[in-house]
Amino acid sequence: MNLDEVKRRALEVHDLYDELNRRDRRVWRTDEFMLGFVGDVGDLAKLVMAEEGARENPGGRAALEHELSDCLWSVVILSHLYEVDLADAFCRTMTELKASITAQLAHPGEPT
Repeated sequence: MNLDEVKRRALEVHDLYDELNRRDRRVWRTDEFMLGFVGDVGDLAKLVMAEEGARENPGGRAALEHELSDCLWSVVILSHLYEVDLADAFCRTMTELKASITAQLAHPGEPT
């Protein structure tokens, strides 16, 4: 699955959440999506600790996969809400990081 397909599927679920929330209460604001993401990252941290043996994980590997997917969903939705081309931003950021790391490896001990 490519990033466009990930975005399409994420937006389908986003739209379903909006429909459900309009019926039951109200649509989430962008800051509420961010808070949901923070909660998902916290859950992910606990599952990573479980994978490393530092805590119990009754959900097993499936729980880790689910939480990673939740976090990816949140990033995709936030990028959509803030009109960020995630593919372009990712490529640009990886290019910048690669150049920085390569420079540090070529010249150890020098500030970057």
